[in-house]
Amino acid sequence: MSSCFGNTLKISIFGESHGAAVGGIADGFPAGEKFDEKEFLKMISRRRPGQKNTTPRVESDLPEILSGICNGKTTGTPVGIVIRNHNTHSGDYEALKNVPRPGHADYAALLRYGEAADRRGGGHFSGRLTAPIVALGAIARQILARRNIFIGAHLASVWNIDDRAFDAVNLERDTLLAPGEKEFPVCDDAAGILMQRAIETAAMEGDSLGGVVECGVIGFPAGIGSPMFDRIECGLGKAVFGIPAVRGVEFGNGFAAARLKGSTNNDAFCVAGGKIRTATNRHGGILGGISSGMPILLRAAFKPTPSIAKEQKSVDLKSMTETTLAVEGRHDPCVAIRAVPVVEAMTSLVLLDFLLTEKPDFLR
Repeated sequence: MSSCFGNTLKISIFGESHGAAVGGIADGFPAGEKFDEKEFLKMISRRRPGQKNTTPRVESDLPEILSGICNGKTTGTPVGIVIRNHNTHSGDYEALKNVPRPGHADYAALLRYGEAADRRGGGHFSGRLTAPIVALGAIARQILARRNIFIGAHLASVWNIDDRAFDAVNLERDTLLAPGEKEFPVCDDAAGILMQRAIETAAMEGDSLGGVVECGVIGFPAGIGSPMFDRIECGLGKAVFGIPAVRGVEFGNGFAAARLKGSTNNDAFCVAGGKIRTATNRHGGILGGISSGMPILLRAAFKPTPSIAKEQKSVDLKSMTETTLAVEGRHDPCVAIRAVPVVEAMTSLVLLDFLLTEKPDFLR
């Protein structure tokens, strides 16, 4: 099924943007894991709409845990979570019923599902579906953190403004997690101010901006993963590409490696603290699809929000004539801001699945 992923830890996401609720089921969390509700709600609040420079749609996003957690611990049975939708304005989309939004999934959904497709607010294609991903990922992130595996992310860039990148070799826990403690998730606050100004300007112009989220992982054991189609990159890539608006995923040097010579791109091996490491980390912690013990680094590129107030060209599907539209409603001027905890959540779920599948004793 297209809305499911995972091997030992199986994740299923359901709901629509303007439906009664969105939610998710995770089958495979180990039993007896402590559930920290405070940390759980803290991560969810980072994705919550209605914050500065995000969509004006305000939702409490308080999840209802229906199953799988009892007396503050996981039971080992499927965890079911529902997040109710309250502040929907479906009337904002009535004028778009026959006019697909450029850059959005409206037309593709019509081709795939016909008139049965729920296109209110984007339906099942909406970024609203990331809420249950963050909720389930928050549980996985706690399980990993208790094994000293830490996952954090920051807004690496917005438009043409760059944040300071994570240290690929000596990435420390405090540095990794610091952006997630801030109102605006960046390493360099000065860069964050410039980003916010650019986002505000784009919003006033009725436009939007794209961005890149960089995610780092430290403490992940070496030797996890497989070659070919079960590579760590394959698992992470599939899941991260499942986040709405993602248009590119790269690991380590990524596409920049294509502009280098082998002598420059290769990471020399060395011994540090009695362990084999690499002097640099252009491979992003993954070699041959298998974790090397170095920090895992990935970046996800998010396109500008396609729903914008600027007039755009489209077609009227009913009359088969060309027309224009300006999208009303409430939309993020830069979806990458709230995507930071989403990328963390997806990464947490995938890496926990790898451990449960290949090294279950590590979690005991």
